[in-house]
Amino acid sequence: MKRFIAVLILFIPGALAVYGIKLMRDMLFAILQPPFTAFWLQFLCGLIFCLGGIGFVAGFVLHRDRKRNKVQDRFKNPRRTSL
Repeated sequence: MKRFIAVLILFIPGALAVYGIKLMRDMLFAILQPPFTAFWLQFLCGLIFCLGGIGFVAGFVLHRDRKRNKVQDRFKNPRRTSL
């Protein structure tokens, strides 16, 4: 059940990133989608969806790999020192 939830957590931002790529592609071919009134607005929303989705998936994978200690030294969390 935990793996199914993890797949769902990754699927939603992944689908959002794919939709963002589609919006940007449609803008390049001059296809205006219904909720948008201008091409620049469609491209901007597509860029935000794409970067947000990719960023979420990348952050999820980095967090998982940090927990399993499978990252290079430069990606490890710096040690916190108390004052």
